[in-house]
Amino acid sequence: MSSTATAKKKQHVSSGPVLDWAAGHGPVTGALSATTGAFAVATTGAATAMPPGWALAVGAAGALGHTVAGLRVRNAGRTLATRAASWLVGAGWTTWAMTHGPLTWAALGSLAAIGVGIGAAARSAALYEEAREEEALAVEQRQLMAELSAERREIAAEWIERIKRICRITVRVLGVEQWETGAGYSLDLEPQGGITYDRIAQHSVALSADAKLPHGCTATAGPGVHQGRTILDVTTVNVLKDDCPYPDDYGTLSVLTGLPWGVRTNGETVSAYLREQCALVVGPTGSGKTNMVHTILAGFARAEDVLTWVIDLNAGSAGLPWVLPALKGEVKGEDGKPVRPGIDWLAGTHEEALTMLDAALAVGLHRKKAYQDLLARANTDLLPVSAKIPQILLVIDEGAEILVSTDRQMKELAKKILEVIRMLRAMGVRTVLTALGATGSVLGNLMIRREGKVRVALTGGETEGMDLGKLFPGRRGLRVEQAPYKGAGFMGTPESPAGLFKAWRILPNQIREITAATSDRHPRLDEISARAAGPAYARRWDTARTAWMHAHTPDDHADRSSGSGSVPGLRLSALSGREAEHVSPEDELLARFRAEIDAQFATTSDPNTPATEQPPAAGGLNLSALRGEQDSPAQQAALALLLAADTDGTGASAIARALADEYGTNRQTVVGWLKDWSKDGTAVRIGEGTKARYVHRDHAPDN
Repeated sequence: MSSTATAKKKQHVSSGPVLDWAAGHGPVTGALSATTGAFAVATTGAATAMPPGWALAVGAAGALGHTVAGLRVRNAGRTLATRAASWLVGAGWTTWAMTHGPLTWAALGSLAAIGVGIGAAARSAALYEEAREEEALAVEQRQLMAELSAERREIAAEWIERIKRICRITVRVLGVEQWETGAGYSLDLEPQGGITYDRIAQHSVALSADAKLPHGCTATAGPGVHQGRTILDVTTVNVLKDDCPYPDDYGTLSVLTGLPWGVRTNGETVSAYLREQCALVVGPTGSGKTNMVHTILAGFARAEDVLTWVIDLNAGSAGLPWVLPALKGEVKGEDGKPVRPGIDWLAGTHEEALTMLDAALAVGLHRKKAYQDLLARANTDLLPVSAKIPQILLVIDEGAEILVSTDRQMKELAKKILEVIRMLRAMGVRTVLTALGATGSVLGNLMIRREGKVRVALTGGETEGMDLGKLFPGRRGLRVEQAPYKGAGFMGTPESPAGLFKAWRILPNQIREITAATSDRHPRLDEISARAAGPAYARRWDTARTAWMHAHTPDDHADRSSGSGSVPGLRLSALSGREAEHVSPEDELLARFRAEIDAQFATTSDPNTPATEQPPAAGGLNLSALRGEQDSPAQQAALALLLAADTDGTGASAIARALADEYGTNRQTVVGWLKDWSKDGTAVRIGEGTKARYVHRDHAPDN
């Protein structure tokens, strides 16, 4: 049966007298039952010559039983009297009717009058019982409210005195609201004398200390419903200390309705609205910034109107967990079919990043022309973003550092990033930049400050390079010490003033789950934009373009070290003979160095080339120094770096940094090698002091 039919049936049953004899009788059915029962007993008793006293005894027993039952459920005296009187009156009529005959008009008329009286009395008693119960509930509620009001009045009085003593401000407390999470409460204040909330906010630390709040808890003032009101949020439970797991609900989101990034200290979700705004996320090493990036990417993946493009020049590490499981076929959809990557495009190299930014600019500029009719029909100057015309969100890891870099290549990228930020807001292309710190150099760019209104600072307890005053101008009382935990910090948006928050902790298995759950949800780039992006976008997942994503696998290292690849030019076969059944990490690193040198110096063959082959051209790279003269693989790798440095040369610090991860080599060890090589003529030292550098003898100025 449908829900509509069920509702109609209930409505029909509830209209009219209650005829459900399995339930308790109402005033009408109760009176009818009593009178018909009395008439039946009287008629039967008169016909069978039943002693009249029996009916009177049964009525007395019924009155006594109902009185006892009513006392057990604490019915009112009026109700007890009404029910007992109904039994006694009914029993008295039955006794009289059995004596004088129940079929006379006098008997029938009196029975009808008794029935009406019983019904009216029962109805009156029922109404009285309902009113009595409601009054009891109201009294109980008033008692609870009085107790709660007493607690609220105590809290209000305490904070009025505290604010007056510390801030020198007189306030009225208009309301106290306890948070549902039990982690604190909010006070609605009205400062006297035209004082605004920021006067109280600047005393946040002193107020928190005076209230003896636990570590990680604060008293933070923010704007109220109008400029003359202030909301003071007081946290009493430290919710920042423990991890906050990413919700297991991977439901559909939209860039138009906000993308959740974490929770406030009061348990409320804080969302970023990126249709028109860019975002800036800063956090030093160890603060949870990488996890925050994955949380952001998770929200983008769940959105039905967002395409995510990621630039990470640190080997693409921010986007690889969202791409590799899908490319390798490690995750499947519910129907067992392959799934799409969790992001739409990943750039891990300078060249791919330039290609991506060029495509973004081409898409945005072409949308401005191609969608003029759509903008006119919608009567707006903002492109109506939807699943058919998705928004492109560019996540650039450490992008803020790119914007302030002095490197020539980075300047080229920075120029295009700023063009995207400056020109493509209306056409649905926005950016999310990350940075290692909130410093003057990062925030010195006017474009970042003007467009990046969604800002996050993950502090992790780090005070160096975390100028919260510059990141959140006009928001006082924010201190790094308030959020010393990983994943905790401050978040501010145009819709939500900067305040403490905790980023969700997302695990690798959740990334895979979200990739699989949202594969069918990812929109496709609209045809107009796809044509503007051109082949660079259409072929973004070609094997040649994604080969670098798989370059870390052992098979690739083995292929390179065995020399079985098709890379032409320089072949370091002098080192290839070292391969054995077990390949050490040192040999793997050396194989990568050989491959890099092969790719860079493609003009020289191996010195052991047989006589039947073409001899090397004059002036080619001499690799005899690598022919087993160094016993240590670390030394071999260091000498390979010295060779690769060409005539520019290199220093001990640069070599030590390159070898530190694989070999644990320090600068002092490399200095000793370089001195030895200078003595035996393998290397030539150029310059003195801090500007000293070493050049291999094959590249020395005298050669």
